[in-house]
Amino acid sequence: MTGGKSGAAVLGCLLLVGMLAGCGGGGGAASKEVPLDTLSAEQIYKKGELTLEGERNPKNAIHYFTEVERLYPYSDWARRALIMQAFTYHKNRDYEEARQAAQRFLDFYPGDEDAAYAKYLMALSYYDQIDEVGRDQGLTFQALQALREVIEQYPDSEYARSAMLKFDLAFDHLAAKEMEIGRYYLKQRHYTAAINRFRVVVQDFQTTTHTAEALHRLVEAYLGLGLTDEAQTAGAILGHNYQSSPFYDDSYKLLTKRGLEPKAKGNSWLAKVYRQMIKGEWL
Repeated sequence: MTGGKSGAAVLGCLLLVGMLAGCGGGGGAASKEVPLDTLSAEQIYKKGELTLEGERNPKNAIHYFTEVERLYPYSDWARRALIMQAFTYHKNRDYEEARQAAQRFLDFYPGDEDAAYAKYLMALSYYDQIDEVGRDQGLTFQALQALREVIEQYPDSEYARSAMLKFDLAFDHLAAKEMEIGRYYLKQRHYTAAINRFRVVVQDFQTTTHTAEALHRLVEAYLGLGLTDEAQTAGAILGHNYQSSPFYDDSYKLLTKRGLEPKAKGNSWLAKVYRQMIKGEWL
């Protein structure tokens, strides 16, 4: 009997603990997040900021920023929340959504002090999608256009310098694509196709880091076709601008091995480039 009473007592204690736990659970339910429509715009916005700073997934903050815009559409907090949407989408690598949010900000607040940043975010959303050199370069062209708009429309903003640096890198990226294709054609001995690619680099991307190699590859390709005047002229341009480059050493050896020298000859497109360069109109 004693053991039975003791068991009953234990059972009673367990039931009591269960009831207390149930009460605690009720307290937890009561502590759930209050409806956002009962909060001010500032309170919701700050919830978004805290979520953005404290969670691994930045996209969870989007909910709060979009709610600010929905519940308080004409407030200053809605304006701030919209630019934060663009920022958060970009941080989460949701580039298309970032562009859409940034564009909406520019549509609604074209004269705002954050308009330059919105335009810069749009440019970054293209720039950060640029793939390896071997991929399609459509996004590179779009990045260049968007970066140019930042530079031209907001030249005095803090984002203009960064846009210029990224513009140069994207420009170099396009030249790299031309070089990659040109090298492939050269390796296959499709000399004319290779020349067309290297010519683009020399004429359209002469400020990039690929110009010296492009001129050297032109020497190789023209020699492959037996067009010595063009090969010598390419070597002359290379020597005039990049004499310390290893590409010039390679071209010089190729030419002298055939009894030729780096010298402008004929009236080809390269000869015109050479004359322009001597007059200071090239590079």
